[in-house]
Amino acid sequence: MCDRSLNQVIDFAESDKNYVSFKFCKLRNISFAKKLIQQETITELSGAKIGDKLNSMTCGKRGPVLLQDTILLEELRQFDVERIPERVVHAKGGGAFGTFIMTHQQITNYTKAAMFSHVGKETPVFIRFSTVAGELGSADTVRDVRGFAIKFYTDDGIWDLVGNNCPTGPVKDPIRFPSAMRSRKRNPRTHLPDRNAFWDFASLLPETVHQLMFLFSERGIPDGFRHMHGFSINTFKLVNAKNDVVYTRFFFRTNQGIKNIEPPVAQRLAAENRDYSIRDLYNAIENGEYPSWTCYVQIMTFEEAKNWYYNPFDATKVWPHKEFPLVEVGQLILNRNPVNYFAEVEQSAFNPANIPYGIEPSPDMELHGRLFSYVDTQRYRLGAHAPKLPVNRPNFRTVTPTIRDGKGVFDDNFDGFPNYYPNSYSNAKTDKHFVDPAYRVTNTPDVDRYDTTDEDNFDQPKIFWETVLNDKERKNMIQAIANHMKEAQLFIQRRAVAMLSGVHEDLGNGVWEQLRQLNTTRCT
Repeated sequence: MCDRSLNQVIDFAESDKNYVSFKFCKLRNISFAKKLIQQETITELSGAKIGDKLNSMTCGKRGPVLLQDTILLEELRQFDVERIPERVVHAKGGGAFGTFIMTHQQITNYTKAAMFSHVGKETPVFIRFSTVAGELGSADTVRDVRGFAIKFYTDDGIWDLVGNNCPTGPVKDPIRFPSAMRSRKRNPRTHLPDRNAFWDFASLLPETVHQLMFLFSERGIPDGFRHMHGFSINTFKLVNAKNDVVYTRFFFRTNQGIKNIEPPVAQRLAAENRDYSIRDLYNAIENGEYPSWTCYVQIMTFEEAKNWYYNPFDATKVWPHKEFPLVEVGQLILNRNPVNYFAEVEQSAFNPANIPYGIEPSPDMELHGRLFSYVDTQRYRLGAHAPKLPVNRPNFRTVTPTIRDGKGVFDDNFDGFPNYYPNSYSNAKTDKHFVDPAYRVTNTPDVDRYDTTDEDNFDQPKIFWETVLNDKERKNMIQAIANHMKEAQLFIQRRAVAMLSGVHEDLGNGVWEQLRQLNTTRCT
């Protein structure tokens, strides 16, 4: 059976007039699970049965097509609208389903979230990995930050933990984020990658340097999705059963070990195997090599946050492990591939505002921007009912009678349930058990637009350069930055090198020397 062509398999299936059970073997490098094929009559969307779906209705054998051919019209209309807008960032990606298993009890001291109630507790998950700047169809092996977005289907609803494989974000303030991403996209005039824009923006905002150090290190080109860590980047609050509160960041350490791709190999793969990371993840799961990550949290008390020498809510900073040790929580395992890529990966929608009881946003500015932006863009891509799509909804019925109507209603729309609250005609009510605990924000009127661009941006990148990287990795970083920066204009190169010198003089001098060698006519 495994040696049959696809058409032979289909012919075999259609030869039985009732039901035929058979196992698809590897066809076009895709392994299918056991299927039960039923011979059915193809229909139009209305349910009308179709007698011929291969030939249009014409006036005579060589005559024009007739507008009354509803089968043809329906086929063309559907084809015209099959594509939805791609994500503004994180457009290219892959994903899989699995399970989170709580393995350590200590986190229950910090949160009353149901998924952390006891050791052995299992929570279904879906993860979407992605590149950030590339469009659909772009190569998986480019130097870029990778998205690491986790959807937990908890007993208290969806928890969308949106992170990256880089421990820091590019900017502190969400008002700068759109420009940060635009500077990494195509030039609006030429529609070509724009190194001027990339280094112009970065050198004007030195807060970007910490992420740039990671991006141009070895980990800027991970070997697929399985061999990279995941970081929440943002800071959250954990609330326990006594309503005691601490701050936290989440960390997922790959159990496969960190593995990266050398730039020459990455360039070859970009030409020969553009979907390298998606294929690697899919094949690993199909072959039973289930990737996994160990989940940790870092804990910071309110008092520690108040006295820490950095702003603990700054997404461009990390919390040092020596000061805030990793507390092990559980294991995250991926063991099921999507059945349909469009339905389950492309239509997956992540919203950082989806946070279960026991976890809350912190004063993290970048997180606050995400709370609005993510769901807004997903409703643009997928419609008003994106949260109700199977991949995005909880594993239980939600009660949202005031959130209904709009384009694309595909459920009962709460029947005749009153669409206002409170009302006298239903027994739906709130539960005071889930009221958010109160907390003090400020005693003084201090609302303003504060300048955060002049805060220290170089201490942690300097630590990264001096203590995390070895000599070979420093040399490779210098080469990678120079190769990327060589297309930028000279005045931008000078400013960017000055910024890198703020991290370490050897870094700035090294990049400048490499630029001179790559383009001696400009760097003089």
